[in-house]
Amino acid sequence: MGETGYAAREPLGGGGVVAERDEALVARVRAMERAIGEIGTTLDETTTCRELAAFAARHLHASTTVALTREPGTAPSQAAHAESRPGAEGSTAAAHAESRPGAEGSTAAAHAESRPGAEGSTAAAHAEPRPAAEDRTPAAPTHRLSAPLAVHDEEPLGAVTVTRIGGAPFSADEEALLRHCARLAARHLGHARRLAATEDTALHLQRALVAEPGRPHPNLEVAGGYLPAGPRALVGGDWFETVRLHFGRSLLVVGDVMGHGLDAAVDMNAYRTALREVAATDLPPHRVLRHLDSVVAENDARRPATCLLVRVDPARGTATFASAGHLPPAVFAADGSAELVDLPVGPPLGTGVGGYEPTTRPLTPAETLLIFTDGLVERRGEDIDVSLARLAAVRLPPDSGPRQVVDEVLRRLGAHGAEDDVAVLAARIRARAPQ
Repeated sequence: MGETGYAAREPLGGGGVVAERDEALVARVRAMERAIGEIGTTLDETTTCRELAAFAARHLHASTTVALTREPGTAPSQAAHAESRPGAEGSTAAAHAESRPGAEGSTAAAHAESRPGAEGSTAAAHAEPRPAAEDRTPAAPTHRLSAPLAVHDEEPLGAVTVTRIGGAPFSADEEALLRHCARLAARHLGHARRLAATEDTALHLQRALVAEPGRPHPNLEVAGGYLPAGPRALVGGDWFETVRLHFGRSLLVVGDVMGHGLDAAVDMNAYRTALREVAATDLPPHRVLRHLDSVVAENDARRPATCLLVRVDPARGTATFASAGHLPPAVFAADGSAELVDLPVGPPLGTGVGGYEPTTRPLTPAETLLIFTDGLVERRGEDIDVSLARLAAVRLPPDSGPRQVVDEVLRRLGAHGAEDDVAVLAARIRARAPQ
């Protein structure tokens, strides 16, 4: 039976009360259905709290506060608040506003007209001097209702409280709706917190993998950084690495497995393991890439990856580069200016094509080398040359070391909001102490 059926029938005796109760139940069920679609639309804890507060304020016509317990054993703190909008259709808040002292058309004026001695008008009533106590309007009653943010017997995550000033107390249907919304929000908040815990574990694992490269020689100062793609990323395929070689040299590596997720992270670890084994042979960088490419190409399950190798020789003051489909590195001079290193680019690893060539250039203790994955510079809809030019235009404070270079470049290029994973590694030759 539709809504019109309730209004059309006219039962005998107490049937009108039954019809009104049926209509209230229908309205309550419909409100609960809307709550399912409006509360918990994302896996973000703050958003869910705001959606709960807004829904309760709108449907219960009361100001709503959501308080969350952030850490076990701590007191709940406010996470969201919403006020009922006066003047909204069917909003009791509008009716409450009419009864406040001084409101236009308020009942205070009507009371003034009905007082003894008034001459039928509000103006006349106010013209007569009266004690100040007679002008006071009784305070409107305050109705408050709370519900725990919990599902069944679980430990509450907080509470939602609605407050209505004036008007009728909260009905049983309104209380049921509030408890339904609180349970619904609690379910979504529980999912969000479990996902956040999983992501936090995965991120720590990813950072541990990336941040544990082999130790370079003491004659080389290095600093690295890794940022996941957005707040909902788990793990990815970006990595950096350092390998200690003979004669005081170090091999610096940065790579990017195509794709995201656990599969990309697994392939990334396989690439790192294979690279360490090949690099231990002390081959030149381009031959390391060639050998690594042939090894990976034998496994069809491996995803292709880009990779950049740099062999730094502090004794000679040189750096030898080899690229497998990777973006060029940058070198920051002593005055803070940046220069992109021009070098030939071979195909990505895993194709089996080979064709990698070396490039050698001087590298002094006054210069800081920066190698990175494409997430640092690439932006959606932007040509890569424009992206690289933005990096080349960065000017850092003079004599910036590896850690300062990493931090400043990540900040100035907005890498914390990048759409892709970001891995960066900076290195500088340590100046020899005077003999």
